[in-house]
Amino acid sequence: MTYYCLICHAPYNPAISWCHILTLKHPDILCEKCRRSLFVINGDICEICGRPFEHLDPSYRQGSLCTDCIRWQENHDWKDVLTKNRSVYLYNEFMKEVVSLWKFRGDYAIVQAFQEEFSRAFSQHFNDTFLIVPIPLSAERLYERGFNQAKALAELLHLPIHDILIRHHHEKQSKKSRRERLQTENMFQLAEPISLANRRVVLIDDIYTTGTTLRHAAKLLREAGAKEICSFTLARS
Repeated sequence: MTYYCLICHAPYNPAISWCHILTLKHPDILCEKCRRSLFVINGDICEICGRPFEHLDPSYRQGSLCTDCIRWQENHDWKDVLTKNRSVYLYNEFMKEVVSLWKFRGDYAIVQAFQEEFSRAFSQHFNDTFLIVPIPLSAERLYERGFNQAKALAELLHLPIHDILIRHHHEKQSKKSRRERLQTENMFQLAEPISLANRRVVLIDDIYTTGTTLRHAAKLLREAGAKEICSFTLARS
């Protein structure tokens, strides 16, 4: 039977093993070339942000942390706001193309290609004691895009989702300098008054770039009483 790759749409014949037959596991919905182009993060990583140290210039590392996280930790306002981030894939050129297809051209079905590895990585680093909180889009951005990519990812986990954040519409963070990002008024607010006393939260988002967006959300949740806020993203740039 011929299948068509969910990303490149090329025809391919997936390998079918006894595992697929005995467990009724579905064949991969990506061709081998596209699957191999998704680089899964493994090995030595930054203790906080999950940045892979492989191929990273040694000058960007100090011990178990990358220099970006050291700067966050040296800032009194942001120290320990985010406990850790873990990401599934490296945000390489191929992943940039995939994310563009998914987010900006509205190919929602592509999220299915991440199901197995996203769920597996989550179970390696987190568990069901964490509240699952997807990073929201502003109403304006949600209208433009048609769906929230962070919530689509959270739904892959088949765990309760807590939509407790609202996002205000601001200029995209990618267009701002680091200083401007830090000085931006918090883009989030709680959907309703809530106590998170002694709760553990994992924020779900698509990409960890500078960590600013996630830390703004984490800071708000800290103020609501959460004792630990982590993040889990599809990709790490």
